[in-house]
Amino acid sequence: MKDILIITGGSNGLGKAIVEYSLNIDLLVCNLDREKSVINNINYKEFIGDISDEKFVKGTIKEIYKLGNIKHLINNAGEPSFKLPTEYEKDDIEKCFKGLQGMILCSANTLKIKNEQDLKIVNIMSSAALRGNKQESVYCATKWGEKGYTESLKVAYKGTSVKIIGVYPGGINTDFYKNNRDYVSEEKQNTFMNPNDVAKIICDSIFSNLNLNVADIIIERN
Repeated sequence: MKDILIITGGSNGLGKAIVEYSLNIDLLVCNLDREKSVINNINYKEFIGDISDEKFVKGTIKEIYKLGNIKHLINNAGEPSFKLPTEYEKDDIEKCFKGLQGMILCSANTLKIKNEQDLKIVNIMSSAALRGNKQESVYCATKWGEKGYTESLKVAYKGTSVKIIGVYPGGINTDFYKNNRDYVSEEKQNTFMNPNDVAKIICDSIFSNLNLNVADIIIERN
């Protein structure tokens, strides 16, 4: 029975870099995303849908469970909204909170189907979960919520075979900022971290055979 890595938001950016890195390991990689990817590999499957849709998540996790042994869940998907506090509207708020909703739904349903055993959950958040920013107030709110959820999972599964890792990367050079050029220019984005470098740090920590568990990974650019 093949071991499985589930990742959300693996079609683009950092998620895609993690998928490509993970395919060098003997894993079946299952990607949940709203967008199709260009990845073509016998050990890669994608499931197109919205991770904030409970029906989609429940059905997909059950389908993946039939394919092998789910060993890793990487909650990576999320959408930004960079605005001043008075400029946020309901649609912006709902967009930001979809990542948190998906993290909870994917984690809860994977834990259930695994009978709360032998699972590593990796929650990729942002340095926005560690500090505030005047043009990221709602985005920070969701990331702080994701951090609270992550820390609560650590307490809930301390001493068990369920391991929880929180990941807090700074700016990464991806299309994440393409709709927010008034906030992050293309020139500034090009000074951000290479997604392949960040993926390597994350994956090396997740797939390490050492007798230890990394609890938090904070990755900042020079």
